Amino acid sequence: MIHFDHVSKEYRDNGNGVTLALDDISLGIERGEFASIVGHSGAGKTTLLKMLFAEEAPSTGTVYFEERDVHTLPEKEIPTLRRRIGTVFQDFKLLPGKTAYENIAFAMEAAGRTDAEIAADVPQALELVDLEDKIWNFPHQLSGGERQRVAIARAIINQPDLLIADEPTGNLDPINTQDIVNILRKINELGTTILLTTHNKGVIDSLGKRVITMDEGKIARDDTKGRYVL
Repeated sequence: MIHFDHVSKEYRDNGNGVTLALDDISLGIERGEFASIVGHSGAGKTTLLKMLFAEEAPSTGTVYFEERDVHTLPEKEIPTLRRRIGTVFQDFKLLPGKTAYENIAFAMEAAGRTDAEIAADVPQALELVDLEDKIWNFPHQLSGGERQRVAIARAIINQPDLLIADEPTGNLDPINTQDIVNILRKINELGTTILLTTHNKGVIDSLGKRVITMDEGKIARDDTKGRYVL
């Protein structure tokens, strides 16, 4: 599904110095897989993810999404690519003046979905994340864990092929963290590919899934059923 083929990324500063953010990365993620990417800050995780959205282009190498070179797509096709990738962030990024329903509906409206589709799908998404009773609550009326669940429902509402969860439990306590992990497992079991980045050792160790460890722009380890080892 995703393939990084000998990808490197260099950044140049004003003094013409060079920082190597990614160093000859070759990596594949299969459809339906649940993989975690770990590493210290500056290891290259964020740069790797930005490649998938075509927000960053490799200095050398190729990034494929479903056998298409992401960085040779015509500009008009980039929005279509990005709609196939759902994203969840540490800070939720919900619209404060909209209810849980409206936050999720907004993502469907942006994708051109009909009112009938929105009315049918939004309650189902909230049920999947166990928030059907909070449908008309605003973000400030929700706990951190509930806000993250709304963010997950929004990320999957247009049925993306891939869900990227970038430090989704970074602001949550252990109980809410486990709830989010369980929801991600459920989404993966329904067929969505999950790519998770986290610094949380407990999350990684509890998953028992593939762990890709990055260090200084390289892949230091790639374990099929790994643990958090840094």
